[in-house]
Amino acid sequence: MTKMAYDEFVGRSETREDRMDPRLVEGMAATIARPLEGEALPPLWHWLLFQDWKPAAGLGPDGHPRRGGFLPPVHHLERRMWAGGRVTFQGDIRTGDVLTRTSTILKISEKKGGSGELVFVTVGHVLEGPRGPVLQEEQDIVYRGTGGAAMRAAPPADSWPGATTVELLPDAVQLFRYSALTGNGHRIHYDHPYVTGVEGYPGLVVHGPLQATWLAQHALDVAGPGAKLARFSYRGQRPAIGGNSLFLFGERDGAKVRLETRDHEGATCQVAEADLV
Repeated sequence: MTKMAYDEFVGRSETREDRMDPRLVEGMAATIARPLEGEALPPLWHWLLFQDWKPAAGLGPDGHPRRGGFLPPVHHLERRMWAGGRVTFQGDIRTGDVLTRTSTILKISEKKGGSGELVFVTVGHVLEGPRGPVLQEEQDIVYRGTGGAAMRAAPPADSWPGATTVELLPDAVQLFRYSALTGNGHRIHYDHPYVTGVEGYPGLVVHGPLQATWLAQHALDVAGPGAKLARFSYRGQRPAIGGNSLFLFGERDGAKVRLETRDHEGATCQVAEADLV
C-alpha cells in the first residue's frame, strides 16, 4: 500500500463500550499475584478491556485478527508488535464500571531500520467512565517484515546502583493467562513451536504491555504510600524471553520515576518514565 493510501486512514475514528467485569479483575490480580488495594484499579489494567475476538477464519497465521478493519491493512509486513506509548491519567476505574473508548488513528509513518522497512501507526484513545474522564492514551504499533534476526545480541546495560530492583520470573502459564485476559491471540506469547520455529525467537516473548503494567506499579512502589501517577510513557527496546528472570529497575527523582526492565543477561528490554501527581 502506498503512503498516499495510508494517509487516508489518518483521522479514522471509532467508539466502543465495555464493562470492567469482576472476573477480569480477579484473573488479573491472580495472574500477577497482586491483591487489590482499595476501589480503584492499578494503572494500565484498562488493557483488559475492548478486546477484539474473531472466529478462527478471521485470524492471520500469527494469531492476530486478519489485517483490515479499523487499522490500515499493512499486508506486506508480516510482523506486528506494540512498540510503546504514553498515558495521561485523569480518573480511576473500578470493578463494574462501564467505560467508553474513542479511538483515532493519529499518525502513520514509514521508516527503514536494521531489519528493513517499518511502518509505525500511532493510535489515540480517550476513555470515559461513570465519574467522568479516565485517561488519554497514545499507542505506537510497528509493522515489520520477517527479514533479519528476530532478536539481536545486546550488551548489558550500565550499572544502576541507585535503583530499587525487583526480580520476576515470567513463565509460560503467566504469559498464557495474560494473553487470555487481554484477548491477545498473538502466538509469540504462548505457542512455543511457532515462536521458535516460525518467528525465530529463542522462547516465548513477554508481552510489552505486561512489562509496562509491572513498571507502572513499580513506580508507585518506589514512590511510596499514597503515590499516584499523572503520566506514564514506555518504549520497547528488546524482546524479553519467558522462563528467564526479568528485573524491574526504578529510581525516583523528585516528581519523576525513571524505570527499566532488564533480562537475565542485563540487557534493557523496556524503558519507561512516570510522572507523579
